[in-house]
Amino acid sequence: MKTEILAPAGSFEALKAAVLSGADAVYFGTGNFNARRNADNFDGEGLKKAIDYCHLHNVKCHITLNTLVKDDELDEVISTIKRTCSLGADALILQDLAAAKLVSEICPEVQMHASTQLSTGTPEGLKLLKELGFSRAVLPRELSLEQIKKIAENSPLELEAFVHGALCMCVSGQCLLSAMLGSRSGNRGLCAQPCRLPFAAENGTGTDLSLKDLSLIEEINELSSVGVCSFKIEGRMKRPEYVAAAVTACRESLENIYTAERKDELKSLFSRSGFTKGYYENKLGRDMFGTRQKENVTSATAELLKKYERLYEKEKPVHKVNFEFTARLGERPVLKASAAGFEALCEGDFICEKAINKELDCEKVKAQLEKCGGTVFYANEIKCDIQSGISAPLSVINAMRRSCLEQLENDITESRRHTVNDFSLPLKSSKKSTAKAKKELYICFNNAEQIPENISCDRVFLPLDTDADIINRYSSGVIVPRGFFHNPDEIYKKLTASPAKYALCDTLDAVAAAKKAGKKITGGAFLNAFNSVTLSELKKLGVSETVLSYEMTVNHINSLKSEIRTGSVVYGRTPLMLTRNCPVRNGKSCAECNKNSELCDRKGIKFPVVCSNGFSVLLNSRPTYMLDRLSEIKSTDFDVLYFTKESKQQVISIINAYHNGKAPESEFTRGLYYRGVE
Repeated sequence: MKTEILAPAGSFEALKAAVLSGADAVYFGTGNFNARRNADNFDGEGLKKAIDYCHLHNVKCHITLNTLVKDDELDEVISTIKRTCSLGADALILQDLAAAKLVSEICPEVQMHASTQLSTGTPEGLKLLKELGFSRAVLPRELSLEQIKKIAENSPLELEAFVHGALCMCVSGQCLLSAMLGSRSGNRGLCAQPCRLPFAAENGTGTDLSLKDLSLIEEINELSSVGVCSFKIEGRMKRPEYVAAAVTACRESLENIYTAERKDELKSLFSRSGFTKGYYENKLGRDMFGTRQKENVTSATAELLKKYERLYEKEKPVHKVNFEFTARLGERPVLKASAAGFEALCEGDFICEKAINKELDCEKVKAQLEKCGGTVFYANEIKCDIQSGISAPLSVINAMRRSCLEQLENDITESRRHTVNDFSLPLKSSKKSTAKAKKELYICFNNAEQIPENISCDRVFLPLDTDADIINRYSSGVIVPRGFFHNPDEIYKKLTASPAKYALCDTLDAVAAAKKAGKKITGGAFLNAFNSVTLSELKKLGVSETVLSYEMTVNHINSLKSEIRTGSVVYGRTPLMLTRNCPVRNGKSCAECNKNSELCDRKGIKFPVVCSNGFSVLLNSRPTYMLDRLSEIKSTDFDVLYFTKESKQQVISIINAYHNGKAPESEFTRGLYYRGVE
């Protein structure tokens, strides 16, 4: 299996650093739909320049279009896909299923890679991605070696894994912390990283949502042996020297010459209190946490930066070129150059004359043709056929060389372009423009003890572990855990054994498991349904209805077109983070916590933490409340009440408020229904 070192580039200088340091592929963003919108990124002529530069060096380009998109942005997404593919992108990294659908229509020959933002980490989930046309999946960073190995043994896709760089506390694609606190959405490429600020557990570190940086560079060969083909470096916001160092370290690791000195230099260039491999080794806990300290900042000395800058100061030739030069008296000289399977032919702008002083000979011609410096070419075989006794200026030969090499460069880059279909969105619309006469009510409970006697609603959802007799009593559906990378077989068995007919699924992993178990699927809010095309794609996967994304505004919801039933969460504490490493355990054991803990931010605001199936969920400090404004959400089919920490009495009160349209009586938020996200 061929291995690939995949490097980040947030600027052209960083791209050069990646390429000239030995990366096999580079990933970078363009336009408004990539998960690092604050990086310099590549647009206009800059995008063509970046793609061509990579291809001239035999390096692949993976372009990130890995954010959620709105309906009114779909035309711009189409334009971005068309331009990116026409310029020769080798792969597009995608999160939104709408983008995947559009790519498959516009340019099916371009590979689609499933972003880690798609939160897919089980073999069954990967099979769904395969159905959607993906050829590769970027694995979640929370997986252990054994889990990666098991996935690889059953994966229908190529697998890519992060091996170095920043480590988010939340499972990618499942975070709403930045969105809820400041409307800067990680799903839209503008995460403000509030998790790096103080969020303190009792007796914890004080920054219990901030992890050290990941580094699995020493494990690259081990990852390769279990089936991972691409080793990804995080860092599109990092300086070029960091990119050069990380690529060099990965290359050395593959060659078994990675040293402790190189690792220390990497740490000096950027880290947060050092590195961790906790998830990989299945050693979770306090040792994985860290922040960016003063000594981490000052350790990147000018001398160290200069050392790595030297790695990409000079162009490195990669293509050998053969020349054939012909010159005859009274004729223009001719130069043929061949490289990388292409040929270029050029005539000199001069008529060869009879020599008066110095005649042209093969040695003089070779000396000029060997001057390929500053290009991706180096001279190999040079043949000359020169009539004796003639002359021609050396400047003419130099110009011919430059012209031939430019032709070869153009041939190499043009050969990587793709054919783009003339695709546009259909004009027909199934827009829901009128209010529903009567919406259905769905209620999600954290446990059966919260359920009031004689409850009246259209559907109840309870945790998957709920006893069968309780499920039968309420004709309840079950809530599939969002995180089950570590035990997919167990979750599938529980789904199969459950008498529930319905399953609430927040990830493609959950959709795949519920589908296999024969359940009717209600999509959860963390499927991130954000536009009409995604809703159509979910329908193809067997999702008959879905809760819309928490990040949609009222106006956004009301303008949505849908082929399936939709709903929205009108009450409940928004889940801000799904974490594999419990922040509360930094200060106390699970027994001491007893599922009743919280984090406190720097302003003294408290955020509850709840646990399920080996994952923890950070909840918002106060519930979102729309019960007095239900009439404003016109086009959905059902409303959702989402109960987490509420007592039975509080549940009764909220249900009554729902039916009466009662204004809130305690602290609340309108969530993102009016302010939305950037």
